[in-house]
Amino acid sequence: QERLLESGGGEVQAGESLTLSCEYSGYRLTGNRSTLAWFRQAQGQEREGVAAIPNYGVGEYAASVKGRFIISKDETENKNILTLQMNSLRPDDSGMYYCAAHLMTGDELSGDYLYWGEGTQVTVSS
Repeated sequence: QERLLESGGGEVQAGESLTLSCEYSGYRLTGNRSTLAWFRQAQGQEREGVAAIPNYGVGEYAASVKGRFIISKDETENKNILTLQMNSLRPDDSGMYYCAAHLMTGDELSGDYLYWGEGTQVTVSS
């Protein structure tokens, strides 16, 4: 059964860093069989793609986070982790961050994903 579980959210000051983790499992998500991505949704706004890592490609980033965020994944025998390293955080980076997997249609940052985590909250104060 495919599962996604985010962690690492919290409250930070502008300019600080935060690392989010998403532990994922399930045959369809591991072994480079799935595109993995991070989305975020600020209060009152639509959900937006932040970063994605295709099956065998390099990370792709939204223009607003390029150069500040780094997406990576690490699959071992016991655990699979998708990480989002967020640097130089700004108040407009605040929101609920979701881990997503298995792109069905569209491109990596705006397409439809089949599996979603429940989210982790990030709040950046000025």
